[in-house]
Amino acid sequence: MNRQQQEAAQILLKRVRDALQARGSKTIRQLGVCFRCLDSYDGNRKLDKNELKVGLGENGVQLSWNEIDILFAAMDRDRSGTIDFDEFLVSIRGQLNPTRKAIVDQAFRKFDKTGDGYITADDLKGVYNTKLHPKVKNGQMTEQQVFDEFLVNFGDVDRNGQLTYQEWCDYYAAVSASVDNDEHFVLIMKMAWKL
Repeated sequence: MNRQQQEAAQILLKRVRDALQARGSKTIRQLGVCFRCLDSYDGNRKLDKNELKVGLGENGVQLSWNEIDILFAAMDRDRSGTIDFDEFLVSIRGQLNPTRKAIVDQAFRKFDKTGDGYITADDLKGVYNTKLHPKVKNGQMTEQQVFDEFLVNFGDVDRNGQLTYQEWCDYYAAVSASVDNDEHFVLIMKMAWKL
């Protein structure tokens, strides 16, 4: 997306957020109900462009097909051609608020020992123990395979063994979107990364 499309997407996302919040969709549960309503045609737990347009229209947000294209491109973060629930949540809930961003930044700094904006796989390997993972215990995967899968979840899709600050923040924006309470999110981070 070019800069103009990104700005247009942010305006459209604000319209959608405001409309859904005005209808009472603020918590994870309420947004889940909203998502299932948008996904009413085939129930595959993913939205295509048509479902997004019709569903938003039914929720009071009338958008042109051009606006749907822009909004869809912004929400479909993995470029799969559909919007799953996590992508929907992150888009509607938005990025990390200052409280959550501060704890996410604290965790990142703990591992970015050189301050270069990258966390290496080796930095995380000392903290993330794969030995007790169910797939390791039953022999389906090796410890390294489980760890590699873990890195991909953080956004290391190019599998270079490094996580950028942006990949870290994007991952935790998705996690944050599914946690309603700031104090609970902070506790999750402190326990996960021994902060």
